[in-house]
Amino acid sequence: MSGERLSRILCCCVLLVVAMLSDARADAFADGNTEYAAGRFKEAAEKYQTAVAAGATSAPVFYNLGNAWYRAGDLGRAILNYERALALEPRHPEAAANVRLAREKARALELRKSRWEAFASRATTTHYVVTATIGFWVLALAAAALVLRRRRSVLLITACVVGVLSCVVGVSCAYALESGTRGRALAIVIDNKVDARLATADNANTVLTLPPGSEIKVLSTRGDWMYVALPNELRGWIPAQSAELVRL
Repeated sequence: MSGERLSRILCCCVLLVVAMLSDARADAFADGNTEYAAGRFKEAAEKYQTAVAAGATSAPVFYNLGNAWYRAGDLGRAILNYERALALEPRHPEAAANVRLAREKARALELRKSRWEAFASRATTTHYVVTATIGFWVLALAAAALVLRRRRSVLLITACVVGVLSCVVGVSCAYALESGTRGRALAIVIDNKVDARLATADNANTVLTLPPGSEIKVLSTRGDWMYVALPNELRGWIPAQSAELVRL
């Protein structure tokens, strides 16, 4: 068998697998919509979860999954999936409204943002990365022009300053968002009344009791336990299965 023919066969196989996965995602999502319309909300959530497992990780899927869990009475998982929808589409108005409603109903606790993170939250990480990239190229081009001209230019010096400031602000704000309360370590409590403890033992002293849907920041894991930052600005250990990361 020639190499060209083998490549064509492999390409066809890849396309076939992709088509099958796409069909599986679409079918699971459609089945979820059918179950939801029939009022079988737990079954709808399971169908949507199947779509997610098949790779359908989009804001609409997570939003529908959050709605299904909300109607099924599981506020922790509802908030988790609303947050996942917002992580993919920060300007999703329905998800933003529903997560507030679910959080109030569950009396979920939220992590406190630092002042710098609150300032950075006016835009997204992508915006700051673009700002830093543009600033870098403005700085590089302006600096190169200064070297080639071998004489000072107010315009080029100003461009260098603007480039430096853009880089610093962009990188700092992106880091604040990624390492802050909305970053990759953000997790949501999905079980009811989870006790955060001082040590990895069920009889250790309780630091804080977390209602379902509460925000935590995962700092490290040890076996079946997670060491987390808590909404009261303290730290403690919780069972690993009692919370899930927002970002998959």
